[in-house]
Amino acid sequence: MDVEHVSKAVEQVSQVYAEKFGIERDATWFILKLQEEVGELIQSYLMLSGKARTKGKSPEEIQAEFNHEVADVFCHTLLLARFYGIDLEKAVEEKWLLWNKA
Repeated sequence: MDVEHVSKAVEQVSQVYAEKFGIERDATWFILKLQEEVGELIQSYLMLSGKARTKGKSPEEIQAEFNHEVADVFCHTLLLARFYGIDLEKAVEEKWLLWNKA
């Protein structure tokens, strides 16, 4: 997966979504939308781990929902990074992958 390619594609989807629903994507929106998605991921995890009610969903539906919520968090992280001009590949290299060299 090419991070920049995915980031551009996610940006296009986000722009269409914002136009359709009249959303102003400002600094506050980017960070709070990520927080919202993290909350949904946690809710999904609680269902997956048996710590919350399943709302009548099958184990397969719960797993699929969890997978989709992880994707939402990933995509909103990409959007936040684009908004602030962060080179995620470089930041990951500097913060995480340097440990591979140790």
